[in-house]
Amino acid sequence: MLSAQTLFQEILDDDESYRLFCSIAASGEAQGGWENARIAALVPESGRDLAPKIVRHGADEDKHGRIFNALLKKRGLPPVEVPPETDYTMLLEQQGIGLAHSRLRGEQRLSERDIITYLAHSRVTEQRASEQMRLLRRYFADHPDIGRAVKMISHDEDNHLAYCHEELLRLARAGHGRTIQRIMRECALAEIRVYRDVSLAVMANMGRVLGWSRPKAAVLAAGIHAVYAYERLVGWRRMVTLEMPRRRDALGGPVAPEHEFA
Repeated sequence: MLSAQTLFQEILDDDESYRLFCSIAASGEAQGGWENARIAALVPESGRDLAPKIVRHGADEDKHGRIFNALLKKRGLPPVEVPPETDYTMLLEQQGIGLAHSRLRGEQRLSERDIITYLAHSRVTEQRASEQMRLLRRYFADHPDIGRAVKMISHDEDNHLAYCHEELLRLARAGHGRTIQRIMRECALAEIRVYRDVSLAVMANMGRVLGWSRPKAAVLAAGIHAVYAYERLVGWRRMVTLEMPRRRDALGGPVAPEHEFA
């Protein structure tokens, strides 16, 4: 019987699929680290108080990338080149979501509107990251290879989501509420399309590695399309609500050091 747990277990048990899984995850986290570091360097003077939190966000993402690479090293596996169709971060950028990398590579200061765009985009993508890591934590918190990594990264992603809620609520109180809602809605609708496409691409690559039968691949693809249909209808709304988090000032402290995985 197919379930999220059995599917992930199958991926984790095979060296090549595990290699692909960790490589995709490490690449995405590293890109997120770079983006946040550049945003922190370019924040406008009016947002200088936010810069340390953006730095912390980026440092967490860099740490996650190192953790996934350490998991590969621990198993004696080199990273594999990430198929472009599975590159969630770059596909979002190609959809015009978030701040363009060409802008972040420059030296011109960002505007307050850019910071709102960054936070709204992060609010949406961190919702996805938090949910994915909670799913892995539910099934694999005690796994001998990835358990500690899953718990640490899940905790960090929850912090990132809390930070986005708190900062966007602060900006909404300052008069930017309608802009925030519009940008979050645009981001959410684009994200669910990209997530569907990336999920299909990842499953196709995993299927080739693991030798899945056509019926099994078809069932998994149908499940991904069903999730997209639900999210397109009503599920996207969970990504655009704002509420004060229980974790206040979630990125106000130092980065928690990663465990030694290798």
